[in-house]
Amino acid sequence: MKLRDLYEKAVQTGIKNDPRGEELIGKELAARKKDYDALKDADKEFFDTESFTNPYSDSRILNGTGEEDIKNALVGIDIEGPEVMLAHALRERGEPIDLMIAHHPEGRAYATLYDVMGMQADILGRFGVPISVAEDLMDKRIKEVERRLMPANHTRAVDAARLLEIPFMCMHTLTDNMVATYLQERFDDEKPYRVSDVMDLLHSIPEYQEARRQGAGPKALIGSERRTAGRIFVDMTGGTGGSKDIFQSISSSGINTVVGMHIGEEHRKEAEKHHVNVVIAGHISSDTLGINLMLDELSKEEPLNIYDCSGFKRISRL
Repeated sequence: MKLRDLYEKAVQTGIKNDPRGEELIGKELAARKKDYDALKDADKEFFDTESFTNPYSDSRILNGTGEEDIKNALVGIDIEGPEVMLAHALRERGEPIDLMIAHHPEGRAYATLYDVMGMQADILGRFGVPISVAEDLMDKRIKEVERRLMPANHTRAVDAARLLEIPFMCMHTLTDNMVATYLQERFDDEKPYRVSDVMDLLHSIPEYQEARRQGAGPKALIGSERRTAGRIFVDMTGGTGGSKDIFQSISSSGINTVVGMHIGEEHRKEAEKHHVNVVIAGHISSDTLGINLMLDELSKEEPLNIYDCSGFKRISRL
């Protein structure tokens, strides 16, 4: 398929699996067009018009016209300088690498990663956290992440891909949506009684089984496995970790167990303080699960040949 078709299908699949629901996303896209229309002509040149149809600033075609034919893709959790050189070396060896797909963003998608974080407030609102509280706490966290990203050299990998003429795209929140919705639906359907049952469900999933073999399997970080799981919230999408101050509101809203990819030390202390069970499924393994679910969707009509690297292992459910 054409690169543009693959990208647009990924965006639509990510939207369908967004925990917020398609109606809310439609309102967000309409609001972005309204913001654009209100700009001065001199400012419109710099507006990301891709956001009219793709609400995830961290998922983009980074290099390529979109007209490239894609049959073979090098896919990794991170595609940086070493992985770009790997793709080049594979091409030199005769491997037909048409595209590099990263999970974590690079280039402009990395520079504006913070822009997707607002969706976390909407997701928490669906779980009963007052939206005004969630938005206030997230606004502070978003500004913190934006400041952290400002000095980064965002374009290194994209520049290397451009010079070597290798098409390049990233799917960050797109695939995080996949894993968040997949796991949330599994927990909602199967209703684990204890934290140990939450662990058992995770251990039944191939990506987490592989992580266990590598010594990086799921862990019950806060709360004994004998504790009641109660209401479970899968916190795995929305750019990067949210505010550490949200755990009081999470607990008050009736959420008893949070299942996440990773957690910082200050966040861990706040969760413990407010008696919230925390299960860490794993970062790379959860990213891998999300990518695999997305690749299954992208491969249904026209199969993609995948070269897996950089922490990613292709596991097909087709």
